Order: sequence, then structure tokens, then C-alpha cells
Amino acid sequence: MTDDAPSPPAAMGDPLIPDSSTDHPRYDEVVEAIRSVYDPEIPVNIFDLGLIYSIRIDGENAVDVDMTLTAPGCPVAGEMPGWVADAVEPLPGIKQVDVRLVWEPPWDMSRLSDEARLELGFM
Repeated sequence: MTDDAPSPPAAMGDPLIPDSSTDHPRYDEVVEAIRSVYDPEIPVNIFDLGLIYSIRIDGENAVDVDMTLTAPGCPVAGEMPGWVADAVEPLPGIKQVDVRLVWEPPWDMSRLSDEARLELGFM
């Protein structure tokens, strides 16, 4: 899990970039844990906001998450990665969680899931 190359942007309404471990048996439960984390300024979880760019889970159940923020000056920039780690680490069998804050590609509203669009009144 050392690939630091930026991945291409997600398709509209698809919050994840392609290198995620979507076929890993623990993936859905990790996503649900991440969905418990909310941006304090927007009433939508950070997964559906499209702030989670990648979730990689290895064979030892170590989890690497690449995430961004809606804006670089976000007042909780230093805290939100910890919130994600705190949500995922308690899952049974998870060995470690590393959350990396990335700025490329920049977040924009095209990353919102359909659920987030509906919640925010964009649909």
C-alpha cells in the first residue's frame, strides 16, 4: 500500500477512485463504519460526500484510506482523518488503519453520491 500516484477522478455520483478494495470481504463493513463520520458543517456522511477517495484493505486486514476535504481551509482538517480511523479501528479483525489526507484530485460536487444529492436538495 505504497502507491502514492494520484488516481483518476470518480464518475459522477461514485465517491471512490478505482484502486479501492471493493471485492475484499471486509469492504462493506469498513464503508459502513466510515459512513458514521459526518462533516460537521454539512449534514451528510463523508463517504456520500465523496471525501473518501480510496479504501484499500490488505490480506492482513490493514486498512489504508485516502480522503480529502471539501476545502483546504476546513476547520476540522487536522481532526477528520482521526475520526475516520477511530470509526474503522474497532471493527473486529482490523489490524491497523492509516488515513491519508490528499488534495489531488481536488474535491468537487460531482463526487456527491445520489444519496448526498437527495439529502442536500440537489435532486
